[in-house]
Amino acid sequence: MHEVSIAQGLLKILEDETKKHGVSRVTRVHIRIGELSACVPDALTFAFEIVSEGTVAEGAELKIEVVPAKGRCDKCDIEFDVDSAMFLCPQCGGVAAEIVSGKELDIAEIEAE
Repeated sequence: MHEVSIAQGLLKILEDETKKHGVSRVTRVHIRIGELSACVPDALTFAFEIVSEGTVAEGAELKIEVVPAKGRCDKCDIEFDVDSAMFLCPQCGGVAAEIVSGKELDIAEIEAE
């Protein structure tokens, strides 16, 4: 379960940011997780609750936005939703030359006191 290590990394960033900005407590964290990132949102939420106990982020709300997987066809130059099993362009049947979203694992916003 690599969500624990992701939660630990997230907590480290939150601790660094609270020190940098002189705040004492994180109340909410909005993160973006791509469908292709192999990170399970429920597992990450659970791991974050555990690793944040006794820290500046204890009790903070973890808002997770799942970013859909999208590809771009190099033949048609269209962007399309990627099916988890197939990366085929719905217009011409070509293989997605580029994955344009779905691999994210970003902190979008931190709210603190």
